[in-house]
Amino acid sequence: MQTRNSCYTYFKITGDFDPDEVTHLLSLQPTKTWKTGDLRKNGTKYDFALWEIGRCKEYDVFVENQMRKTIAPLLDKINLLNLIHHNNNVVFVLEIVPTIYVGEQNPCLAPPLDVIDFCHATRTEIDIDMHVYGIDE
Repeated sequence: MQTRNSCYTYFKITGDFDPDEVTHLLSLQPTKTWKTGDLRKNGTKYDFALWEIGRCKEYDVFVENQMRKTIAPLLDKINLLNLIHHNNNVVFVLEIVPTIYVGEQNPCLAPPLDVIDFCHATRTEIDIDMHVYGIDE
C-alpha cells in the first residue's frame, strides 16, 4: 500500500561548544554543523552551536527502526557523549519528524527500550515534531 506518510530522524547536540572538537572527540563525521556566530542564510547569526548526525529518511511505519539507525554510530560513544555533556553547556536531542496524513496508516512512534536506554544513559531528550495533514491536503 502506497502512503504519503513519511518520517525522518536525527541526533543533534546544541548549545555552547565547538562542533569541531566534538567531531574530533567522537571520530564521527557529522551531517551538519555550525558554530555560535556563524551566519544563517538570512544574514542573522546563530546564537548556539549545532552538531548533527544520523539523519535517517528511510521511512518505516515502525519508526523505532529509524531511531535505531540514527543512534547506531553513537552506541559505543556513550562515555564520550557524557564527557561532552559534562564539559559543555549542551543539550542532546533525538529528533523524530513524522509527516502524517489523516486516513492513512499511522506510524508507530513509540521508542523501544534500547533507544530509551541510550537516551537515559546520555541524557538525550526525545522530541517529536509532528506534521499532520487532512485527507484533502
